[in-house]
Amino acid sequence: MAAVPHGTSPLSEQLGVDIDPELLQRALTHRSFAYENGGIPHNERLEFLGDSVLGQAVTVMLYTTLPDLDEGSLAKRRASVVSTVALAEVARGIGLGAHILLGKGEERTGGRDKDSILADTMEAVFGATFLSAGPDAATALVLRLIEPLLGDPERYGAAMDPKTALQEIAARRGLSAPEYAVVSTGPDHDRRFTATVTVGALSTEGTGTSKKTAEMAAALAAWNVLNDRG
Repeated sequence: MAAVPHGTSPLSEQLGVDIDPELLQRALTHRSFAYENGGIPHNERLEFLGDSVLGQAVTVMLYTTLPDLDEGSLAKRRASVVSTVALAEVARGIGLGAHILLGKGEERTGGRDKDSILADTMEAVFGATFLSAGPDAATALVLRLIEPLLGDPERYGAAMDPKTALQEIAARRGLSAPEYAVVSTGPDHDRRFTATVTVGALSTEGTGTSKKTAEMAAALAAWNVLNDRG
């Protein structure tokens, strides 16, 4: 890997990619921060681009490395890897939340650890990488970051279907079946859901733009805790 030029940001250096500082800052700027600071550019356009970069990189990788899988199986695997829950896990793995620029409201409500914000920002970083370093560097970054998820069959399965994975690990540990509670906030056009799942004495939360994604995020968080306990 080529050395990162002097003067790049800590995140760019950590990722091993020379990302234009202005583009990287935009990728890290959540709309809540932008609105509170005079309507400066935020990361949603880069997120749109990064979503395509991510999808293509994963699609080509799965197609070339899994020649025996049919279209339906490939589609399921791709969906699991590019899901909000999986991307948020990738983002947490590199400590992305600490770098995000958030408005005061999102900061107060734990925005740095919300699955939706982490996943969207991760996609924006992929978009900024594509524009700064080109498609090959962006693809390489995507694959490097998701490889650990694909390389761990149990974790991959949990990311693909976290509610089932949580139910199974709870049963193996002799714990009660997971119980979910969901609340929603915000206007109809920007509804946010927060799910809480309880398994025995363990309680974890997850957020999303739908009840389903919030429950999946909460389930994966609980699965990670139980799995890490061994």
